[in-house]
Amino acid sequence: MARYLFTTWEGGGHVQPMLLVARDLAARGHEVLVLSDPCNAPDAAALSTPFRAWTTAPVQTGKTREDDRLKDHEADNPLAVIQRLLDRVMSGPALAYAQDTLAAIDAFAPDVVVSQELLLGAMAAAEARRLPLALLAANIWSLPTMPGAPPFGAGMLPAASDEEKAMHAMVGQMSRGFFQAGLPDLNTARAALDLPPLADLFEQLDAARAILLATSRAFDFAPEPLPAPFAYVGPYLADPAWARPFTPPPGDLPLVVVSFSSLYQAQEPVLRAIIAALGALPVRGVVTTGPTIDPAEFDAPANVAVVRSAPHGDLLRDAALFVTHAGHGSTLRPLMAGAPLLCLPMGRDQHDNAARVTHRGAGLTLPADAAPDAIAAAVRRLLDEPAFRTAAQTLGAAIRADEAARDAAAALEALVG
Repeated sequence: MARYLFTTWEGGGHVQPMLLVARDLAARGHEVLVLSDPCNAPDAAALSTPFRAWTTAPVQTGKTREDDRLKDHEADNPLAVIQRLLDRVMSGPALAYAQDTLAAIDAFAPDVVVSQELLLGAMAAAEARRLPLALLAANIWSLPTMPGAPPFGAGMLPAASDEEKAMHAMVGQMSRGFFQAGLPDLNTARAALDLPPLADLFEQLDAARAILLATSRAFDFAPEPLPAPFAYVGPYLADPAWARPFTPPPGDLPLVVVSFSSLYQAQEPVLRAIIAALGALPVRGVVTTGPTIDPAEFDAPANVAVVRSAPHGDLLRDAALFVTHAGHGSTLRPLMAGAPLLCLPMGRDQHDNAARVTHRGAGLTLPADAAPDAIAAAVRRLLDEPAFRTAAQTLGAAIRADEAARDAAAALEALVG
């Protein structure tokens, strides 16, 4: 039996996969402890996973739009988004995250620390205690540290020529440079832990013996084979604890399910456009707004139900189409059910996920400010042209195979000793 300390933060879709991995380890006889924001305690309790809240580090006690710490929807350019990540998660609070992680290490005595890939302070704490460290990324890799992968953020396809490879390398190097603004704060934290300074922010990731990608190899664009210490461990996806039972509207018309981020991205305008588009079509629509938006904010036509939450696992059994911002979980789960996607990405990893969908012919992408008429036309195409569903079923079958073979627990067991 070994002991595993997991560290994460309220960043949306990566919390549930980490809890599922912790649960799998506990089922194999190990002891686990999850360190995260207080608002994630109910999710941990639903999976019977021991939980401890951050005390010194920044925390979210709720999941409303007012609680959101990052507020990246207020940033008007990619550099501003990076600066928010640095100031509010990665390096600004690095010492606070390190102090809380050290306290948990001293109390729990883990054999391995498993961190979400942005918590540099937790990584430094594991390094200071000379504990094996693994990173668990519940999405495609988002940082500019993987050679051969398309640059993150803009929805770029794999390089098809030497010129494109050179352009990708240049964009990746520029992105890496932008992140160096957080290096002074990280080195201040490292000095407090009696660790030597780093010359590059991403050298902190070198403390990890394994970087586990909890996504599907069949879905991703990463190089083959993956460079060490990266490894695919398969997707970990499930309905969140806050999802409530819901029965979709009756009838034989195609069921169109709509879901955007569980975090706030100022998604009200795009949701209104989608609701208007579905109202003009012979479909049954179900829109889940998530914890940050009140369904009462929307006027819906008779054929569209707007609810805060519903178990997507149940809805997807009958869904003819899934309309989404293209977050990682909201992309893979419909594909695994064989449903084509209409993607309206709003930032983060969403343009990249949408590119992976459309490149395989499993859906269409529109800008997030698309008009209702354009959305309705795309919905008609996706429902009327069987090639989209065929492609979604093919890609979904490959993702399901990766899920069936998922092995994060085994990869983490290999780090003990």
